[in-house]
Amino acid sequence: MSGPLEGIRIVELAGIGPSPYTCMLLADAGADVLRVDRATGSPPPPSTEPHWDLLNRSRSSVAVNLKHAEGVRLVLDLVEGADGLVEGWRPGVAERLGVGPDACMERNPRLVYGRMTGWGQDGPLASSAGHDIDYIALAGALWPIGRAGERPVPPLNLVGDFGGGGMLLAFGMCAAIIEAQRSGRGQVVDASMVDGAASLMTMTFAFRRLGLWTEGRGVNVLDSGAPFYEVYDTSDGKWFAIGAIEPQFYAELLKVLGLDAGQLPAQNDREHWADMKERFAAIFRTRTRDEWAEAFAGTDACGAPVLSPWEAHTHPHNVQRKTFVEVEGVVQPGPVPRFSRTPAAVHKPPSVAGADAVAALRSWGIDESRIAALRESGAVD
Repeated sequence: MSGPLEGIRIVELAGIGPSPYTCMLLADAGADVLRVDRATGSPPPPSTEPHWDLLNRSRSSVAVNLKHAEGVRLVLDLVEGADGLVEGWRPGVAERLGVGPDACMERNPRLVYGRMTGWGQDGPLASSAGHDIDYIALAGALWPIGRAGERPVPPLNLVGDFGGGGMLLAFGMCAAIIEAQRSGRGQVVDASMVDGAASLMTMTFAFRRLGLWTEGRGVNVLDSGAPFYEVYDTSDGKWFAIGAIEPQFYAELLKVLGLDAGQLPAQNDREHWADMKERFAAIFRTRTRDEWAEAFAGTDACGAPVLSPWEAHTHPHNVQRKTFVEVEGVVQPGPVPRFSRTPAAVHKPPSVAGADAVAALRSWGIDESRIAALRESGAVD
């Protein structure tokens, strides 16, 4: 393992989406994360092929039956040697299984117990089902995303699950582990996707207070209202994005488009934004996406080709920075952020659930005879 979190140990009670993303970030950064998957009652397949659920990369898997007393005892024993635990279940589930914060922190008072939910651990909706779209809707983050006169557009599940959820919990785990190393006392990190998505809207709240944002959708600088912050069609049916907000960058944009600023309305004259959009759109339709990319190259006009996720890894900038990596033939986003002295890495491809049971438990201090007994009893696959 390598990375700034080398030496940190995390128990991951396997979930879906944002909590695995939290643990991927921590593991890529060097933490020893042991993923506790749900036991199926049968040993994992003998194949050594990776599972390729990329969110599960960089860590080992053991499949544990948490309805078996020995399975619960195993997790609590693992917790004794851990710095943190991450779970992404509904409130109360971990407690019912016997691996909630009280039980775990009784065994290890220094433990940081990370909890990932949509609504949070308390509040009227805490026990309700939901998904990313519901959480960002309640947080006020979905409403502004979309074009004028149209309904809000779900931004994949980036804002709730991963931005407001997984990244928020990764930050919370790191912050609380640093504090625990000073104080010797752990704590619970309650990461809610509603809270996180609301936090991501802080600048929009500031703009509203400063009079720079109106309540309409698709009429502001950053929400497709402005002609200089928009996506335009190109002649080959693709798209080109521009974001020339500052006056000096807008001036560069006009030069690339062959327009004379002296013959145009002022940049921030909102009454003419719609007309300017039509004018820009007509110009962008005269060339292909890649021709525009060449025209914008080397300028400060703030333009970029709109690449699909499946072609982004081929762009020269991404290639040189190794933004995407290839692991055993599979292209995927690389570890982030960059560390100058302790680089992060994809330490191993994703494992089939339970595939690492013997080696992983041994590395966490569980002896061979107990591992054999756990597997014989059905507490571990």
